[in-house]
Amino acid sequence: TDRKKLHTAPVGQVFRLRPFHVLVATGGGYAGYRKYEDYKLQQLEKRGIEVPVRLASEWEVALYKSVPTRLLSRAWGRLNQVELPTWLRKPVYSLYIWTFGVNMKEAAVEDLHHYRNLSEFFRRKLKPQARPVCCVHSVISPSDGKILNFGQVKNCEVEQVKGVTYSLESFLGPRISTEEMHFSRAPPGNSFQQQLVTKEGNELYHCVIYLAPGDYHCFHSPTDWTVSHRRHFPGSLMSVNPGVARWIKELFCHNERVVLTGDWKHGFFSLTAVGATNVGSIRIYFDQDLHTNSPSYSKGSYNDFSFISNNNKEGIPMRKGEHLGEFNLGSTIVLIFEAPKDFKFNLKAGQKIRFGEALGSL
Repeated sequence: TDRKKLHTAPVGQVFRLRPFHVLVATGGGYAGYRKYEDYKLQQLEKRGIEVPVRLASEWEVALYKSVPTRLLSRAWGRLNQVELPTWLRKPVYSLYIWTFGVNMKEAAVEDLHHYRNLSEFFRRKLKPQARPVCCVHSVISPSDGKILNFGQVKNCEVEQVKGVTYSLESFLGPRISTEEMHFSRAPPGNSFQQQLVTKEGNELYHCVIYLAPGDYHCFHSPTDWTVSHRRHFPGSLMSVNPGVARWIKELFCHNERVVLTGDWKHGFFSLTAVGATNVGSIRIYFDQDLHTNSPSYSKGSYNDFSFISNNNKEGIPMRKGEHLGEFNLGSTIVLIFEAPKDFKFNLKAGQKIRFGEALGSL
């Protein structure tokens, strides 16, 4: 006959699924389910109902990690660099502004056509008067965001949200040698927490600030201090929103992060920028050697860099309020520092805070 023959593949071959596709589909579906659960928790919190803590099991964490968030974050970063046509900029940015409640009146440049791509829009600068820096209190907020937790560090454990903790040593990594941390004098036999406290009578404090996608994406120096060391942990890029932070124990220890350590007038001081989904890029302005979310990822590894050298024996001095770095999208800042016992936080858990406002003082 003149009819064409129709060649078909066996049914089993058509529906053959590769393990990678199964992991992506399953992990992506589970991540979507978690987003829905987070939304329900937020609604309960708004009604003033206390939400009980339910931690994820090992298999749930493994399933979440199966989502290729590092690859997706790199793809998102490249998409952010694509220059938008002038006619498309206002509709795209307006949608983002409406979705996340961005206040463009604070931006140094309010004209949306000025920002060539999403990356420039995310890294927009603010008007100088938009964020006055508090001169009275010794420690200010390094960024805009929401206070997830704060207080004293106890038993080498830090709270990421109320009732959910992570290990101080796992988060910061092994103690830096005394040659690099010249101010440290603690005996090596003490606990990790005691080794960080350099002056008798002092305590170790912490503060966790979550930056939402609509917040100002740059972060600044929270006090006058000297940065002597940087430690970069490649890691996962799971979401760090409060719902996930309440669900996954040691979430901040799983995720990619950059730990800056040094000293201030009361001893040890550290600021850690924690990466998250679509926030693989963490930039520190004075550290040109730092490259985050690299394709080569070695689980459990970290790399160190010292700012103390023969030519610079002190490190990098930072003034309170000075520009320090930036995220590509919202993420988390964790402060861990030493201070006298009479240090007091001027905060409430869950409150919104802006860069320059007081965190606490003596």
